[in-house]
Parts: sequence; structure tokens; C-alpha cells
Amino acid sequence: MRAAIFNGPGQPQSVDQVDIDRPRGREVLVKSVACGVCHSDLHFADGVWPMMPPAILGHETAGIVEEVGGDVTEFKPGDHVIACLALFCGSCEKCLSGNPHLCFNTGATNRKAGEPPRMTYRGKPIQGILSLAGFAEKQLLHENAVVKIPEDIPLDRAALVGCGVTTGVGAALNTARVLPGSTVAIFGCGGIGLAAVQGARIAGALQIIAVDMFESKLAMARRLGATDTVDASANDPVQAIMNLTGRGVDYSFECIGLKKVAEQAIASLKPGGTATVIGMIPITEKVEMDAMSLLSERKLQGCFMGSSRFRLDAPRFLQYYRQGRLNLDDMVTRKGTLGDIDEAFRAMKAGEVVRTVIMFD
Repeated sequence: MRAAIFNGPGQPQSVDQVDIDRPRGREVLVKSVACGVCHSDLHFADGVWPMMPPAILGHETAGIVEEVGGDVTEFKPGDHVIACLALFCGSCEKCLSGNPHLCFNTGATNRKAGEPPRMTYRGKPIQGILSLAGFAEKQLLHENAVVKIPEDIPLDRAALVGCGVTTGVGAALNTARVLPGSTVAIFGCGGIGLAAVQGARIAGALQIIAVDMFESKLAMARRLGATDTVDASANDPVQAIMNLTGRGVDYSFECIGLKKVAEQAIASLKPGGTATVIGMIPITEKVEMDAMSLLSERKLQGCFMGSSRFRLDAPRFLQYYRQGRLNLDDMVTRKGTLGDIDEAFRAMKAGEVVRTVIMFD
């Protein structure tokens, strides 16, 4: 199969042939149809987060089951599926307590010692990002990494639910549990931020303030549910939020992955408010809160995959899409092929797109 190869931080992706094994046991072989180019992929491509090359990036993916292992009973060839990086074993403390996104034992879904690797490149094993390999024509995955979806959902839209939509909408509905009538500020209007805008709208927030440096993204935020916008290139976003609300917001969300922005999200809270960091801040950095923020019961929390129970939440979010409550259509800005991934990264950095979706035959 063809795949885009990550050759190291800052280096171009190269499209080359990779060998993939047949499914065993509880594995499913998925033919890739669509994969969104997520900001998390960019973090690895730029070396902000470590990834040993060669590897295959891409994790916001949807496709069609081509073959299943002998122990698989839930899926069959022809099923439409979304893959998710929040793998779960199904038997650890976190899985059994309803938090499979925090699974302690994802290693249980890997192949055992002595078994052949799932993929090889030039005769050696090659890994995919977080056990997925969305920038490849096929993926060999444990069945716990996929969820079946209705066949009438366009797969280029469904792919977004594999990461960005689940993370952003889930951050509002599951992690922060935004209440009806509350006030919300969302810092960063890329794919995850715009999903968080929609999650806050679905939750019934009264005021949703979107913050970004690009007018095109702010316009999209207004289209998707923001009641107010702040151009961070021309204004102090914290002061602008205070001017709009009088005393700050109930909930704020950092959707970029920057220490400074996370601290702005904290500073924009009213007493008792909650800041949720969604973005992948570089692992060597620390986010600070002052003592007064703590004394006024402001809270800071992290978020992984929107605290989602993917097998339950993904179908629910797609039902929101069917009902017209969740707009996925406008979030697909461009489409491309495997050879367009580096251009998709460039366009993301330039603020030209919400999502580029890589399409396969």
C-alpha cells in the first residue's frame, strides 16, 4: 500500500510503499477513505512532540472494513467505520469506571511478542501515530480502535469525528460540562476550537466568545455559533473578554497548545470559573496560576479526546450532524491527496483552512 512517511521533524513527508499484514485475532483491516489533517499531526511533524522516524502520521480517519480477524464478531467487510486514537483495553480500572479514554492498558491491544509487525517499511517495522496510520491507504487496527457508523454519513465528514470534533464538542459537553445560560470563551478557532464553539452552542451557552488572530476563522466561528468574536492580533483578548462580559466567563477553552494562551484562558475566568486546556502544549512547559485565582476558586483542568466514550459519543455526534445541530460540512475547507500533506500543514499554519481532508481512491 502507499503511505506518507514521516522522515523526521521539519522534513517533507514522502509517499512510498509500505507492507501491511492480514488481520489476526481481534484486528480489522480498514481501507482508508478520508483522513483529516489535524493540528496534532503538525506538532509531531514539527518536532514539538517527539516521534521516532520513520513513522506514519494521520489519526482523524474514516474508512471501510476490508477484512477481519478470526475473533472479531462486531465488524464485517463492508462496514463503514471511524477510527479513534483513544484505544481502550476494556478491562482496566478506567475502562470499567466509564473512562475508556484514560485506559491504563492500551498495550493489551498490540500484537504480542513473537508475532510479526502489523506494518513494515523497507523490511523493518514501522509505527503509526498512536496505533493508527491515517496517512496510509490501509490500516490494521485492533477492533477497539474503531466504531461502526451508518453508511449514509459522508466519510469525509465522519473522519472529523475521529479526533477534532470529538475532542472539541466533548470538551464542552463532557469535560467542562457547560451549563445552559453560561458564558464561554474559546481561544483558537481551528478544527478543535470550532468544534468547541459548537459544543458550547449545543450545551445551551448564552454567550460564546471566539478568540483568534485570523478574521476568516472568526467569521467561521460566528457561522457555527459564536455570539461574539475577539481579534487577538489587534486586542488584548483578556481585556476584550472582560469588556464583553463585565467580570469574565464561566468556562474557557485553550484550543491551540500555547502556554501563554492557556494562562489567558485562566485570566479570562470569573470567580468559580473553569479553564480547560485542550491544545497540546509542549511537554517541557508549565502552565501557571496565581494565588488569587486559586483563592477565588478558579479551576484549571486538562482534556484528552473530549473525555469521550468513543463508542457512545461518536454515533451521538453524527446524529447531531443528521439533525442539523452539528455542522461538519463547513469544517471541510479543502481536500487533497497523500502528496498534499505538507501543503495542508502550511495552510494550517497560515490560518487558511479549518480542515484539509486527505482523500483516497
